[in-house]
Amino acid sequence: MQRSNVRTDLASEVVQRPENASLAGLELNEERICGCRVTAVKINGGEASKVLCKPIGNYLTLELDEYIRRRENSFSDAANALSQLMRRFAEIQNAQSFLVACLGNRAITPDAVGPEVSDSLIVTRHLKQSLPQEFAALSSVAVLRTGVLGTTGIESAQSLKALCGLVQPDCVIAVDALASGELDRLCRNVQICDSGIAPGSGVGNDRAELNRESLGVPVIAVGVPTVIDAAAFCADESAAGLFVTPRNIDELVRSVSKLVAYGLNLALHPGLSIADVDMLVE
Repeated sequence: MQRSNVRTDLASEVVQRPENASLAGLELNEERICGCRVTAVKINGGEASKVLCKPIGNYLTLELDEYIRRRENSFSDAANALSQLMRRFAEIQNAQSFLVACLGNRAITPDAVGPEVSDSLIVTRHLKQSLPQEFAALSSVAVLRTGVLGTTGIESAQSLKALCGLVQPDCVIAVDALASGELDRLCRNVQICDSGIAPGSGVGNDRAELNRESLGVPVIAVGVPTVIDAAAFCADESAAGLFVTPRNIDELVRSVSKLVAYGLNLALHPGLSIADVDMLVE
């Protein structure tokens, strides 16, 4: 049996726990977009924020069950659903230039979501600068692969803040791997929120936060849960702090990262189709 007191980065998960159902300052809604289930959580009060340990903001969770089962057209449906959810945020709608921060460590597969996503992003900032007329229909997109503190010696927040000063984006999008407290959410959910992100917080390795206050620009965080604390389903005390991931995590991370990248491409360049992204990425 999974326990309700384990660490998780997913707002939809903690909100749906029975003990949190009646919290003040909390809104929960569910819907379907392009055949995909979506859970929308809005934390607009201090009590809810404190109890849930989540900043005030909007949290959208896209479920990828149909994509995992490889239903026909499920990739395009899920990518378009993710794009539509991204476009709900005014920070995305009103922006013309974006800096995508791909967080994580490619050498550690469960932490490689950010680097893998970066491989399929359409980067246009240099093209917009050199050929503005030809690329007028596309947004300006730059990508930063931040690496991790242990291999760079630099906090992701520090390098990103420095680059924001150079690039001057209208919006930062931070992509990272997350932790879940439920096994059936691993690589099956994508969370999007406008409250920023604290890299490593899901596994108890909190780094400096990436948000509007720290970077000076709006931050939209996109995350995929890839690990779960073993204490969620194991009564052995020694399991606490032991993080578990699926045995086929390499395949799952590659698959979900490509989906996230396509969803971002469609959201940041609204005129493109899946076929257009295929042509530009492949």
